[in-house]
Amino acid sequence: MPLLQIEGLWKEYRGRPVLRGVDLAVEPHEVVCLIGASGSGKSTLLRCVNLLETVDDGAVFLDGLELTAVDVDEDAVRRRVGMVFQQYNLFPHMSVVENVVLAPVKVHRKRRKQAREEAMELLARFGLADKAAEYPDRLSGGQQQRAAIVRALAAGPQVLLLDEVTSALDPELVGEVLDIVRELKEQGMTMILATHEMSFARDIADTVCFLDGGVLLERGSPERIFTDPQEPRTRAFLARTATR
Repeated sequence: MPLLQIEGLWKEYRGRPVLRGVDLAVEPHEVVCLIGASGSGKSTLLRCVNLLETVDDGAVFLDGLELTAVDVDEDAVRRRVGMVFQQYNLFPHMSVVENVVLAPVKVHRKRRKQAREEAMELLARFGLADKAAEYPDRLSGGQQQRAAIVRALAAGPQVLLLDEVTSALDPELVGEVLDIVRELKEQGMTMILATHEMSFARDIADTVCFLDGGVLLERGSPERIFTDPQEPRTRAFLARTATR
């Protein structure tokens, strides 16, 4: 049984469809990369899974629980579905370790001492132990994004959603964040990534999904999608990105 199941997902903004009947199954420990042009619905799909957007039709299930049910506990969902954003979204008035500790203490009711110990272990694991007391504006973009990933991992999610996590970084900082994602894959984390990094998607994904105009137009293994795409729109998109 898939760990995450998306069925017939529709989302509209002011009457304009952004997602149109998306179906997607994600197996445990699978890494799915969403590719497509800006505005194709990648970020909206992730935000719907994490309940940051309401859905107009369809359903999302995690391990048999319907996340999109009317009476669902959103905090409980976000304990199980972590999300990392393009712009880091770290609280600027808090140190790195306090950013990581905040949700476990306030939302998940962990004791502060335990939460801080676990936060320090995660920061050390991702090379940020010496930055624990720093404020976000004292960190490089790559370090801020790594801190954001640590914050998402602090809740122990079953699924991690990553929304264009390298798009705000200088080119020389992209590699250090992608290395973290590779490490998470090696450790068996189930992930869905929206990305414009085609070479990275080809390297890390188990499944690649091409979205176009809110439709999941084509999916398959990285080798098939990148070497033998079946849909003309997929071929045109990959030809365009290959020339950049």
